Amino acid sequence: MVRRLADQGLLAHERYKGVRLTTAGRRAALRTIRRHRVIEAYLAGALGYPWDRVHAEAERLEHAASDELIDRMAAAIGEPDVDPHGAPIPTRDGAVDETEYTSLADLPVGAAGVVARVADEDPEMLRYLGDLSIRPGKHLSVKARAPFDGPITLMVGKQEISIGPALAAQVLIAPAEDRGGKRR
Repeated sequence: MVRRLADQGLLAHERYKGVRLTTAGRRAALRTIRRHRVIEAYLAGALGYPWDRVHAEAERLEHAASDELIDRMAAAIGEPDVDPHGAPIPTRDGAVDETEYTSLADLPVGAAGVVARVADEDPEMLRYLGDLSIRPGKHLSVKARAPFDGPITLMVGKQEISIGPALAAQVLIAPAEDRGGKRR
C-alpha cells in the first residue's frame, strides 16, 4: 500500500525513516476529512441525526458523495467550521484550524474551560458524555482530582459530576476566556 501511494505521489517513503505525506497527499487527506465532517454536520444539522450516530453513517457515505454534493451540503447548513464533535472542517481550499487543545485529563484542579472537541469513534461514549452534558461549547471546571488515577470531579453548569481519567482524555478543552473562540 505504501508503494502504491508513493507511486501516486501522495506520500514520500524513505527506507528505515518512515513515510510522510506529500503536498498532494495532504490535499487528498484534507479533502477526505472535509467530506466526512461535512456529512456528519449535515446529518446532525439538517437531518437531526444524534451525534453518536453520524460518524458511522459518514464513514459509509464519504466515498460515494461527489464534491458538488459535499459543497451543497456545507452551503445548506451555513458552511460550518466544526462537525458535531467539535472537529474542525477543512475549507474547500484545504485550510484547516489546527489549534491544539488541552485534554480534560490534563486540566489542573481549579481550571475552567470550554469543551472544544470530543473523540467521535465510540457511540456509547458519546451517548454517555451527552447524558453528562459534556459537549462542544459547554463550560466546565475541575473541582477535584482523586489520587492514583482516581475520578476527576467536574462542575458542568450547576451539576457536579465525576468521570475517570480515561474518559477525560477523550475530551479536549479550550481556555475559558476563549469561550470557544471563532469555532462556535
